[in-house]
Amino acid sequence: MKNYLKLKLGSQNIYFDKCFNENFIGVHYDMDIDFTSKFPEKWKDFNKIYIPEYIERHPGASKIAAGLACATIWVVSHYLPTGDIVICPNNSNGFNVAEITGDYEYHQGEIFPHRRPVSWLDLEINPENLSEALLSSLNSRGTYCDITKHAEELSQLIGGLSAPRIISTDKEIEDPTAFALEKHLEEFLVQNWCKTELGKDYDIFEEGDTFGQQYPTDTGPLDILAISKDKKTLLVIELKKGRASDRVVGQIQRYMGYVKEELAESNQQVKGIIIALEDDLRIRRALSVARDIEFYRYEVRFKLLKD
Repeated sequence: MKNYLKLKLGSQNIYFDKCFNENFIGVHYDMDIDFTSKFPEKWKDFNKIYIPEYIERHPGASKIAAGLACATIWVVSHYLPTGDIVICPNNSNGFNVAEITGDYEYHQGEIFPHRRPVSWLDLEINPENLSEALLSSLNSRGTYCDITKHAEELSQLIGGLSAPRIISTDKEIEDPTAFALEKHLEEFLVQNWCKTELGKDYDIFEEGDTFGQQYPTDTGPLDILAISKDKKTLLVIELKKGRASDRVVGQIQRYMGYVKEELAESNQQVKGIIIALEDDLRIRRALSVARDIEFYRYEVRFKLLKD
């Protein structure tokens, strides 16, 4: 099975044209090190080695920013085998598709020293042809995002078929009328963060090119990673459209464990928040014995006003 990855080629896609014209993708992060034959098989092992190196080269950088930078270098340079697919935002509000054609190459002094040769497909994806879920992943602000969960839709698009306009495949959604207003839940929360209750005490983590939306962990990407205004608390937020089941408690605990062990400084605590349309007895029971996790309900409102 192919892996599919969204990758931004520089801030605001400024290096897209060069990468497209010269048939490569890459990353930099000011890590001018030739990693040839230096990639361990697990990205956590790579991070343990090179997070201290990153912080030494970037005085004042946090472990969160260092962790994402190192993980991105490992994923782009090593994890993706030949034949995998990378989707890159271009400068015309669309997306271009590349197939990886070779192994890691180090180009010292270049804009992207850590590169992979690619072949660009004769295809530009129009955002209007994408499902809401896939478009949400492609528009996430992080440098990269694993979008393999959308493999079926992507294979249809790349194969030249007309992909269905998918609203959701979440089996826990019970009210499709309500969900029609929830399609952009994550984006709405991110864009209106300062107006929410959480925005009073927390900011979505942002440092350089690192943004705390769809932050990668070793058990999958967490939805939002925030940090308290006094920098003493890291907050893991898991969003569930519709009703949340008790399974989400274990899920957010895994993310919190990763953040605590891999990203948090010694003076920082880790908390979690589950946001869903509604809960039930099972999740309330689970949360009653789960430390440092709170539950928030959101409301979807639709109102017509006659002038």
